[in-house]
Amino acid sequence: MIIKILIGIAFIGIILSLGSALFHLVKRTEENSTKTVNALTVRITLSVLLFIFIFIAVVTGLIEPHGIGARLHNKTNQEEIKQ
Repeated sequence: MIIKILIGIAFIGIILSLGSALFHLVKRTEENSTKTVNALTVRITLSVLLFIFIFIAVVTGLIEPHGIGARLHNKTNQEEIKQ
């Protein structure tokens, strides 16, 4: 449950950072240009960290994928068990 909360907080942070960048981009002043770049840098950093966190959580088994990728993963595991 706490993992879902952390992922949700990261998504909210990404959206807020993107909104902040859009706000500063629309104002179009020299100072706001720097703020736009900083907000986008924060968004990219949060996105990369979220991707790494989700990858580690799936690999360690904290999160079990479901959907197309899970079906492929299950077929691979079943084939390994048969051998």
